[in-house]
Amino acid sequence: MLRYKMLGQSGLRVSEICLGTMSFGQDWPFGADEATSHKVLDAYAEDGGNFLDTANKYHNGETEEYLGNWMAANQRDRMVVATKYSLAMDHTDPNAAGNQRKNMMQSVEASLRRMKTDYIDLLWVHAYDDDTPIEETMRGLDDLVRMGKVHYVGISDTPAWIASKANTLADLRGWSQFIGMQCEYSLLERTPERDLIPMSQHFGMSVTAWAPLAGGVLSGKYTRGGNNDSLRVNGNDEKQRTSAANLAIAQKVDAIADELGATSAQVATAWVMAQGYHMIPIVGARKPEQIIDVIGASQVQLTEDHLQLLSKASQIELGFPHDFLASEHILDMGKGEIRTQVDPRPR
Repeated sequence: MLRYKMLGQSGLRVSEICLGTMSFGQDWPFGADEATSHKVLDAYAEDGGNFLDTANKYHNGETEEYLGNWMAANQRDRMVVATKYSLAMDHTDPNAAGNQRKNMMQSVEASLRRMKTDYIDLLWVHAYDDDTPIEETMRGLDDLVRMGKVHYVGISDTPAWIASKANTLADLRGWSQFIGMQCEYSLLERTPERDLIPMSQHFGMSVTAWAPLAGGVLSGKYTRGGNNDSLRVNGNDEKQRTSAANLAIAQKVDAIADELGATSAQVATAWVMAQGYHMIPIVGARKPEQIIDVIGASQVQLTEDHLQLLSKASQIELGFPHDFLASEHILDMGKGEIRTQVDPRPR
């Protein structure tokens, strides 16, 4: 059974693994039909899962409709439902996309109708919109919270400096702050460690990590001769993710999985979970057996040696100014050699 943790600085309890629903729907070239999607939801809920992540754009609204129909037959209040707005729902209408108030309000109303509910637990800003002042976005989000249509807000796929500015502004003006940051993060995509994750930790935000299996590459799909059942890996993206260096990392995941009697998907997901209390992987599934398998990651105990091996194999250069500031020469210049006798404050 899944355990629960607090989401960000809030008192909201969410399961330690979030179910991503982008695979629910048939309006796009891939996806499960409604009956199968409901079976995945049933399997997730039966193992204690309560955190559902969706978006108005997924399958052009069909995914939210699937969720609404499932929740109508189950206990809506037991589920923590997160959806998103920002992406274009009508490509002929200039105001049907972006983070401005008009699109925000009409998107939320449409999501509520599709999901047959009168509130959204967590509303994500789906992606950064450089045409809309962040002040307008934050004020609109706070209005939705005050109206009771949204309980909490989060931000996804956005530069760290924008999210930082947004939360600082909200704090100063007494508006609702972001309690979560959503970004791609896995053993093959660790660049959020440069700025996004440290920023999130500073503000006490949870990090919901999408693509923890890197489009299936870390599931053994390529290294174990599995089937080609991936949602996001295709074309140039597939070539990039299946580079020799990435496959070498995937093979290390396979080896640890074999040692522990686990699956590669469980080990890759467990590594993300092991990065701290604030980290929650978002896993997708088109079949019940897939979500049951990944939920098993909650029972996988990676040793310190396992974590070090995987982290070393996949480590990235943080670049400037991070590597510069961490160099021994600069530390000595900035803090003096006496720094070795100072116990640092816990972070």
